[in-house]
Amino acid sequence: GVQTCALPILLHMTPKPSLRAATPADLGAIEALLTRNELPLDGVRDALPGFMVATAGDDIVGVAGLEICCDNALLRSVAVAPDWRSRGVGRDLVNRVIVNAESRGIHGLYLLTTTAERYFPSFGFTTIDRADAPADIQATDEYSFACSKTARVMKKALAGAA
Repeated sequence: GVQTCALPILLHMTPKPSLRAATPADLGAIEALLTRNELPLDGVRDALPGFMVATAGDDIVGVAGLEICCDNALLRSVAVAPDWRSRGVGRDLVNRVIVNAESRGIHGLYLLTTTAERYFPSFGFTTIDRADAPADIQATDEYSFACSKTARVMKKALAGAA
């Protein structure tokens, strides 16, 4: 029947990477992945406690970071290794970071992007004026000088928002 024919294919499929909180030992691999994706490294070390990684075996194949700034946070450093793109890894990481932000009582989640303004609305992000980002977000390294001044600023209001 159809089920027995499909079974061998399922056994050979690569399992989805598992998600976990980043550790200090992951910093080198995270920085290498961000560099390959032309994303800034400024502030990554300091924000590392808010980072999630996707691992396949011993390899880090995806990353997404949460840089907390008082009541708001910056979703940053979202990158997936080329071999793992279009498999939902980035989506899983972003969803996990959003849940983490909500669980910490974050009011607004912000991001800067030059390439993915069509990707993030599916998570509930909307483009805002650069000047409308709160001061704590504007004070981050990524906002003030690491990201191009032409980057779009996007915001998602979270459940904890007043």
